[in-house]
Amino acid sequence: LLRARPLGLSVLEKGLCETAAMSVQVVAAKMAEVDLKDIPSGKGLPAGSPVSPATEGKNIVKNEASASAAMSPSAESSAKMPQASAMKRTDPQQNGGEAFVNRDGTVAEAPRMKKIQFADQKQEFSKRPSKIGRRSLSRSISQSSTDSYSSAASYTDSSDDETSPRDKQQKNSKEIEIAEQEMPALMALRKRAQGEKPLAGAKVVGCTHITAQTAVLMETLSALGAQCRWAACNIYSTQNEVAAALAEGGFSVFAWKGESEDDFWWCIDRCVNVEGWQPNMILDDGGDLTHWIYKKYPNMFKKIKGIVEESVTGVHRLYQLSKAGKLCVPAMNVNDSVTKQKFDNLYCCRESILDGLKRTTDVMFGGKQVVVCGYGEVSRKGCCAALKAMGSIVYVTEIDPICALQACMDGFRLVKLNEVIRQVDIVITCTGNKNVVVRENLDRMKNGCIVCNMGHSNTEIDVASLRTPELTWERVRSQVDHVIWPDGKRIVLLAEGRLLNLSCSTVPTFVLSITATTQALALIELYNAPEGRYKQDVYLLPKKMDEYVASLHLPTFDAHLTELSDEQAKYLGLNKNGPFKPNYYR
Repeated sequence: LLRARPLGLSVLEKGLCETAAMSVQVVAAKMAEVDLKDIPSGKGLPAGSPVSPATEGKNIVKNEASASAAMSPSAESSAKMPQASAMKRTDPQQNGGEAFVNRDGTVAEAPRMKKIQFADQKQEFSKRPSKIGRRSLSRSISQSSTDSYSSAASYTDSSDDETSPRDKQQKNSKEIEIAEQEMPALMALRKRAQGEKPLAGAKVVGCTHITAQTAVLMETLSALGAQCRWAACNIYSTQNEVAAALAEGGFSVFAWKGESEDDFWWCIDRCVNVEGWQPNMILDDGGDLTHWIYKKYPNMFKKIKGIVEESVTGVHRLYQLSKAGKLCVPAMNVNDSVTKQKFDNLYCCRESILDGLKRTTDVMFGGKQVVVCGYGEVSRKGCCAALKAMGSIVYVTEIDPICALQACMDGFRLVKLNEVIRQVDIVITCTGNKNVVVRENLDRMKNGCIVCNMGHSNTEIDVASLRTPELTWERVRSQVDHVIWPDGKRIVLLAEGRLLNLSCSTVPTFVLSITATTQALALIELYNAPEGRYKQDVYLLPKKMDEYVASLHLPTFDAHLTELSDEQAKYLGLNKNGPFKPNYYR
């Protein structure tokens, strides 16, 4: 249309050229102002209103009044149907059968008019919600919960760091149903104890990774009688569609993937600080929720019966509080339970470390030189074993001589980080400590070195030292950044130094079933314990409870336990029904 003939233009051709030229001008004028996105269904929002809640529990969206003029009447009349992308043209409109004559004398049908349509809004993702932004988060309206802030955008979307998922329609997640099939112990516990309601009256405030597996745990706690309010313990691990499904199911959830640091603490505060609702149990992962309540709302501990903590970092904080005499409620250390150490820390990490690295970098492991910092349960049988099996050359750093000896006898070379930092292709931290990889190490890394963390906290890699003017950050894809030095050298930083597997991939559901069942039983134990059974200290789960959790998972494998005879039980000095190991066994 733009290449019109200089002579012999018909009236119709002139009109088409003028229309096309006007369309191009509109594109040029709007490209800098409006992102071309799908045309939303439903009626437009009132002009001049920055946010306006949609009816019937729909998402709150942002409106730009200027975009409404760009929509054609045909687009407005068909707004009830999903529209194509803004740069895709609508179905051709009939032109009344007119024709024109080409130079060679042939008769051709006049070209059909096609219109370019623009989305009537621009979605912006403010990393830190403003006073309006916080109110404009995707909000689930239900009869039982009207204060949940979550998102329904897919957590696998590569653009989740650039575009707000808040404005997208919420929908129920089938992932929760899939997770239920791989969490037999929780489903069995729900079935067995649902009639008794052992958590009736419990008000559980939680801060964990919000995933499909956590959703099954929350629904189980609810079936057992508890009320739940939840926030995320990691700014990148929330599965948005799961959070939205929970909110629509009546749970108060405050999380979305890609929170800023301020968002993170704001969500925790909203989870805790609510009029007319006082938590009496805490389920934490990392200790951030416990820390926030101690810092902001210490009087809440007068009614809190106990804390259940599952991470190395959180347990370390609890022991510090206990040693200082500041722990004012009993706490259950789930991290050091046998079911957590021997299953979650091992099998979960062994599979998810490879998954996270593959999804983010597509790296081939064969022949790669990898240094793993730390040789505990996560590293030893998890990360190192998986990488070695894939053909990687694995080095280990360790401070504990016992763990160091294990690394040597498992066939790994024990080194100091600065001895191999120039030659390795991948650096993985698994210590639970801080400043394990510092700026000096980062400066000496080879070009293209991949740096990631498998510990809970984001303190192991000194990411803050990389945010300096002389270094350039380049976003490659979701959770993948190039950090570029002035000489052109670059490293590949994954999840900004946060937990790799839950930030960049998923984890095996069956293994998490073991941990989640242990958490549920720990909550039941602390909530129903008679006064005086537990002091203001940190406790390990009874071995009988560990064995019960394991037994609930055996039917999945059609496994059959051997039973002790009376003579054998007497010889070993054990009860035939257990426990079979002493409490100090790990």
